[in-house]
Amino acid sequence: MSVNTEIERKFLIVRPTDEFLSSLPHTCITQTYLKNEKENVTERVRKRGNPGEYVHTHTTKTRIDDMSSIENEEEITEAEYKCLLARADAERNVIFKTRCLIQKDGYTFEIDVYPFWKKQAVMEVELESESAEFEFPESITVIREVTGNRAYSNARMAKKIPDED
Repeated sequence: MSVNTEIERKFLIVRPTDEFLSSLPHTCITQTYLKNEKENVTERVRKRGNPGEYVHTHTTKTRIDDMSSIENEEEITEAEYKCLLARADAERNVIFKTRCLIQKDGYTFEIDVYPFWKKQAVMEVELESESAEFEFPESITVIREVTGNRAYSNARMAKKIPDED
């Protein structure tokens, strides 16, 4: 199990073209939120990869502030994944997304493309500190920063999808 403090900023971006996205390393993600009664804690299971190459993980995130959380993540077996799905939160939808990666200046920019939006996507960048500076990849058009805006967290989008800008 890995435990780390995750510091990230999140941005709503104009959805890049399918041609551009297909040129990037990418993976399919199925994310299911589990019932959890702890305040400021989300718990999920994730199936990530492509047919025949899936990796399953179980994650808990404890929110520290708008930009930081403590993340406990462990790889689990497919059988453990299926067992944990029995605890799926019935009030949340399963999130399906494609994650595309862009490397720039030592940072990994993760673009999450969702099937429910046609014009926009979400991009995250993990940072070593809350004050770290970075430049966006040239090919990305930022609509606005949504760090700390819970409406754009996957956990909240599993309940209610924000309208497109």
